[in-house]
Amino acid sequence: MKRPKIGLALGSGGARGFAHLGAIKVLKDEGIPIDLIAGSSMGAMVGCFYGAGLDINRLYKLATAFKRKYYLDFTVPKMGFIAGKRVKELIRIFTHGKHLEQLVLPVKVVATDLMTGEKVIFEKGPIADAVRASISIPGIFVPEKLNGRLLVDGGVVDRVPVSVVKEMGADIVIAIDVSHVKTNAEITSIYDVIMQSLDILQMELVTHREIVSDFMIKPRVEMYSSRAFTNIEEIIRIGEEETRKHIKEIKEVINQWKEPASE
Repeated sequence: MKRPKIGLALGSGGARGFAHLGAIKVLKDEGIPIDLIAGSSMGAMVGCFYGAGLDINRLYKLATAFKRKYYLDFTVPKMGFIAGKRVKELIRIFTHGKHLEQLVLPVKVVATDLMTGEKVIFEKGPIADAVRASISIPGIFVPEKLNGRLLVDGGVVDRVPVSVVKEMGADIVIAIDVSHVKTNAEITSIYDVIMQSLDILQMELVTHREIVSDFMIKPRVEMYSSRAFTNIEEIIRIGEEETRKHIKEIKEVINQWKEPASE
């Protein structure tokens, strides 16, 4: 019997995006296959690391060793505070210099063309280039120049890329949104201002995405700063716990799935 193709839409959210790892681990442990992934920003990074065939336990270890000092290369602000060369090198090393088309499962990376406002979807070419573009939080990271485009964070146009996963051919879409707006947030830096603004701008859009995905998993990680890489174990654990709540329902939908009748 043919089974449905299952796609993950992994949303942006800075350090909170490590909750995606917890979600992936629980899905794997429960025997739920992952056939396709599309990601914005941190979701793109996690998706590519997983798609590169890195074992989930190894990814947990990498995540907890992920400290800001390893990847932040501050620059004189012109178009961003962080040059992003260091994080790009880190991505290249973790994904063994691979191209997107060499991943063990299809992964698409979403970025935003700052000059045209278009959504840019990477499906081939160097992973490090695509992910570096997708994580370029406007005002924080220097935008990535690629193929004549000036690219910033995929979360600007598509925080949880459900439509991309559907276009890839997923029959069942599991979306993971890690960017709830934190009310009464402590805003103490330009980073906080930018991240909170992005979260607020995306609020309505994500409500719509919820309707078009089969499952919207929302790990409640808003109490953690999107820039603080200090509570990674807790963020991953919340990703696990929130995903476990949906497992029964996901399995039921998979078991009841019937291949759509051909036209």
